[in-house]
Amino acid sequence: MIDAHVHLWLKQKGKVNGLPVYNLGGGRSMFGDEIRQMLPPAMTDGVNSAERLLSNMNFSCIGGAVVTQEYIDGNQDAYLREVRKKYPDRFRVTCLYEEQGLPETEGFDGIKICGSRLTDQDLTHHEAVFTLAENRDLFIAIDMADGDLQTGALRELAEQHPKLRIAIGHFGMVTVPGWRQQIKLARLPRVYVESGGITWLFNSEYYPYPSAVRAILEARDLCGIDKLMWGSDYPRTMTAITYRMSWDFIQKSPLLTGAEKQRFFHDNAHEFYRFGLLPELTPIRHMAE
Repeated sequence: MIDAHVHLWLKQKGKVNGLPVYNLGGGRSMFGDEIRQMLPPAMTDGVNSAERLLSNMNFSCIGGAVVTQEYIDGNQDAYLREVRKKYPDRFRVTCLYEEQGLPETEGFDGIKICGSRLTDQDLTHHEAVFTLAENRDLFIAIDMADGDLQTGALRELAEQHPKLRIAIGHFGMVTVPGWRQQIKLARLPRVYVESGGITWLFNSEYYPYPSAVRAILEARDLCGIDKLMWGSDYPRTMTAITYRMSWDFIQKSPLLTGAEKQRFFHDNAHEFYRFGLLPELTPIRHMAE
């Protein structure tokens, strides 16, 4: 299995709405003007390292993961370069696009665009970063603004850059009106959708997230199962559920075939992110079994 949407940092140093985001201990962060549980409480030092994620991945039999970025965590380029060098078989990593110029892409597999947080929300005004990614054979990971605000622009850019791989995050913001327009972009040859954050978006329903499963089925009917990839949005979603719970509600659903689950959990991401041979991970019985 491959997780298409995780976050890592040694030190959180971001911003939200112009206010700082930083560690307070006990997994809590100052998030603008309020305290939020950013990490599971046992992560007392605020360090969200690759080694801690790998421990979760090994227990949950997840072979590879794609590290995306977010403004609320601060730029993690320096750390993610180290992660990529240290664990080249397990991780693919993105550098962060921050509007003040083009990112330094050496050592990265892709570029992350926080579309919903851009000061200039017109994606066509950021065409240079799409050109950069295509010319260097990198992928674009983008979390888009709610609904269809940016879908026309992304379609235009995808058509202008036909060799560019694009992954739309947060399952198109599936609980927001207009989400289907984001999913329909995956009808384009090199545009995919990953489900990072889907348990956050359906948090009010909680496990086993029947509406999330139905949304995956609807997206399958809109663009095909070959364009959909699983993502957890680790570690923030782990404040509500375990890492295993972020995927096993889909695995246990009888509404998807075994072949569809294989595409969703592994094959699509393996091809899109260009993973090589992943480790064979043996399930380990836990103490509640």
